Formats: sequence, C-alpha cells, structure tokens
Amino acid sequence: MKRVPSCVLEPTVVIMARALCLLGLVLTLVFSSSVEEYVGLSANQCAVPAKDRVDCGYPQVTPEQCNNRGCCFDSSIPEVPWCFKPLQETECTF
Repeated sequence: MKRVPSCVLEPTVVIMARALCLLGLVLTLVFSSSVEEYVGLSANQCAVPAKDRVDCGYPQVTPEQCNNRGCCFDSSIPEVPWCFKPLQETECTF
C-alpha cells in the first residue's frame, strides 16, 4: 500500500479552491461595476430618489462618460435612469 504524503492535496480540494477563487473574482467584478460613482460631485448631490431622477445619459453610457457630462451614475436600481442630473448644492445666504 502506497502512502500519500500529507502535503499533497487531493484533486477535488484543488478544484474547489480554484472554484472559490473564481467565484470571488466574479463577485468582485460585479460589485465594483455597480458601485455608485460620483466623480467631481458630492454624495449629497447624487442622493436623488429614484422617482425624481432626470435622465442625463443615453443607452449603454459608461460611468466615466456619465461623469464627464457632469452627471451622477448609480446602477444599483433597475428600470430607472442610471445616469442622472445631480441635485444643485445650495448655499445659505442671509
């Protein structure tokens, strides 16, 4: 009977480890692509309720293209504009 050294992993363990790494990579890419992006804008300016969003983009607009137009990009809510006009920051005047 042959003894397998304890440092050698079984093929199923190797396959499972690779599958977990691949799943982690896919999840990272999915979540990073749906992260809200507000380049040059404050989070407050982009806190526009979904029902109040005014479209600022076009089909297939990328976050970078949207931000270059001075707009907010948030792809976390389906069936509403993902590229939308920001709220205007107001200053208090006396």
